[in-house]
Amino acid sequence: MVNLLNKEIIQQVRDIFQKLQHPVHILFFEQKAKCDYCKEARRLIEEVVAISDKLSMNVYNLDVDGDVAQKFNIDKTPGIIITAKNGDQIIDLGIRYAGVPSGHEFTSFIQGILLVATRDSGLKEHTRTFLRQLDKPVHMQVFVNPT
Repeated sequence: MVNLLNKEIIQQVRDIFQKLQHPVHILFFEQKAKCDYCKEARRLIEEVVAISDKLSMNVYNLDVDGDVAQKFNIDKTPGIIITAKNGDQIIDLGIRYAGVPSGHEFTSFIQGILLVATRDSGLKEHTRTFLRQLDKPVHMQVFVNPT
């Protein structure tokens, strides 16, 4: 089977992943019958995870593993969650992707992995202070359309 990532991209990502400080675990949600892009997304994630020993992943089927999907609020496939890993503990930091993180989104996906691996959002202290003062949950989604 031909890789989705060519040798140049793999080397570039490998170089970037030298900065990974802490383990990152990716949860991947698919559906066998109702998902046009699950195969491609899964292959892409598997190729990225294979680049560094700091990365790992679990694959779930939305139809079979509905309890896991519900726990993580996943209702779309392909669904991807980038989580922190501390020993056996999975720490959900709220980073989600629905769809295939390819094209321009591939860079965002790699940046998401880097953010989780450093355990630092990069936010300035005044922003962190503001966010700590929020007293109600905030649900934010960013949608990207390649056209």
